[in-house]
Parts: sequence; structure tokens; C-alpha cells
Amino acid sequence: MPKERRGLGRGLESLISDQRVTGSHAMEQLTQDIPIDQISPNPHQPRRVFDPDSLAELAESIRVHGILQPLILARAAPTSPTPYYIIAGERRWRAAKMAGLTHVPAIIKDATQQQLLEWALVENVQREDLNPLEAAAAYKSLMDAFQLTQAQVAARVGKSRAAVANTLRLLNLPADIQAALWDGRISEGHARALLGLPTPEQQKALLQRILAEGLTVRQTEALVRQWLHPERAQPAPKERTDSTLPPDWRVLQDMLAETLGTRVDLQRGKRGGRIVIHFYSDEELDALLGRLLGETAPDV
Repeated sequence: MPKERRGLGRGLESLISDQRVTGSHAMEQLTQDIPIDQISPNPHQPRRVFDPDSLAELAESIRVHGILQPLILARAAPTSPTPYYIIAGERRWRAAKMAGLTHVPAIIKDATQQQLLEWALVENVQREDLNPLEAAAAYKSLMDAFQLTQAQVAARVGKSRAAVANTLRLLNLPADIQAALWDGRISEGHARALLGLPTPEQQKALLQRILAEGLTVRQTEALVRQWLHPERAQPAPKERTDSTLPPDWRVLQDMLAETLGTRVDLQRGKRGGRIVIHFYSDEELDALLGRLLGETAPDV
């Protein structure tokens, strides 16, 4: 039996799981029409960028079909500018304003400040709406504001501790590398590889080479290994080839390396073979364990 995730990692359906009624008719009973000007964005919303073209498309859909899924709101403090904060559905709320709606369907929940941040984070993480730096900042906010450990944050958002730790490490990168990641000029895989270099100067130098030469993540990882361990690193240029392997095995070898983010060797024998997975630091081992074992990965 798979181990059940606890807490908010199960999804936003847990927000309404304490209600005594269920089903579509029950949802209608719980839903209220709330004036749109009585709603404010969640002050702890980790998502900072909303694509304007995507919002315009959603606004047009709302004009035609209305809002099909109610927003989830929290009651705000008496000193707040509006009676309600958004827990889930800020994109729908923004599009509804663009579409000219005056009221939106919503379910009202009572929430603490910690729950506001947790729920907003969970909603975005599960919809994959956050870029890596937004997620990292949200994890750090949870830890700093409520004295949570990485393991506790991981349990709340349904991620492994290793995944949370590796995302948080992105905040240690120099500002110009973070900007390149934010703008999409490099991927999260590139950024993780750059973290393997010991100094900001080395990281920024390799960033410039990534941008100038269009290096892949695997090529970047190879260059980092070459920089750290010149005596044992593989050359960085193109994908490694092994003439002793048949073409289909080389494809599998490359797929495994791409998935795991490190060098992988497939070695054939007379009655099978073996897979060798390389790592070059405790951080890389921790990341590999998180990818292979998920939530059951031990700390290293």
C-alpha cells in the first residue's frame, strides 16, 4: 500500500474536507456570491507573475461560461482593507475583474496567518504555477515566520525534504544568476549545477559560458565536475558516446543521466549488466536519493 501523504500535501480538497456535506449539491450549498471588490489577494501569495495573455484568455472564457470553480476565501482581520483574502483562485479573480464581473462564487474558510501562507503555497505548487525562485522564497517564509524545519515544510506541501532543500539552495545563488533563472534564460537544472561551484565568481563565469554557447544541463554539469575534479571529470562538449554499447543502450544511458542529473554508466555483462550512478558531493547524493526514493529518502 502506498504511504498516504499527510497534511496539506494531499491537496486543496483538504480545505473543505471538514464540511459535513459532500457532492456537487453540497458544493452549491457551501458556495456564496461575494462582491468582487470585497476580496483582496492573499498577502502571503508566493506567486508574483501572472501571464497577461493567459489572463485575457481566461477572462474571455469567463465572459462566455462564467466561473466554473468557486474561489476559496479566508476571512480577513477587522483592520484589513477588505473582508476576505484569497486562498485559492487569484487567477480566476483577476480574470473575473477583467471580464467585468461584480460578484464571484466562493467558499469561505477561517484561516490563521500560517494557513494562509501554507494554502497559497500548496495551491501553486500542486498546479505547478510557481517558478523555482518563488517556491524557494515561499518555503523560506514558512520556515522563518513559523519556525518550521525543512522536513515540516516538505510534509505540508507534499514534497520530499531533499526537494525542498535543493529548491531553497537556489536562494544562495548570486543575483544575476537568479535573474537569469527568473527570466527563463537558464533552467532550474542549470542553476542547480552552478550551485556545485564554490565561489560566486566561478558561478557567474560559467553562467556567461552557458548563455554564450547555449550549453545543456548535462554539459554544464560536466563542466562543473571538470572544474572541481579535473583529474577524473569527463570532457564537457557533446553527449558522451560508448562504442561498446549498442545504440538502444546508449539511448537508455542518456535518458537515465538526463533524468537523474548526473553521469550514468550502463555496463553490459554476459548475463545482464549493471547501472553505475555517479555523484560528486554530499549535496548531489542527497538530490539523487530524493529523486530515487522520494519521501522515504534518508538524510545524508
